[in-house]
Amino acid sequence: MDNEMKRLPDSELEIMMVLWEAGEPVSSAYVIEKLKGKRNWKITSVLTFLSRLAQKGFISVEKDGKSNIYRPLIDEQDYLKYENRSFLEKLYGNSVTTFVSSLYNSKEIGEKELDELRRFIDEASKGE
Repeated sequence: MDNEMKRLPDSELEIMMVLWEAGEPVSSAYVIEKLKGKRNWKITSVLTFLSRLAQKGFISVEKDGKSNIYRPLIDEQDYLKYENRSFLEKLYGNSVTTFVSSLYNSKEIGEKELDELRRFIDEASKGE
C-alpha cells in the first residue's frame, strides 16, 4: 500500500495512534475511553472516523457479537516513514539540511539539539 498511502487528516491519525498504542484489536468503546480528556468527540464522530479508516484500508473491522473490533492494517512505522518522506519532499525539497537550517534559523532548535544531532550522525555513521 506504500504507493497508494495517503496522508490522514489529524482526527483520523489520532484514532490510528490509539489503535497502534493498543497493540491488539480493540472495540470502539476502548477508542472512545482512550480519547476521554483529550477530545470531546461524540460517539458518532468516532464511529465515523473508524468507518473512514476502514474504507481507506488503514484498519479492518470484525463483528464480535454486537460490537465491532478494529485492527490496524498499516504499521505505524510504515506510516511515519511515508509522512516523513512526504513532509520533506513538500516543504524542504527532500533536503534534511534545509529542514534543520530552517529550524535553527527560526530558533526552534538550539546548540543543545544540534549537539544531539551531531552525536546521532556520528553513531549512525559508525553503524555503516
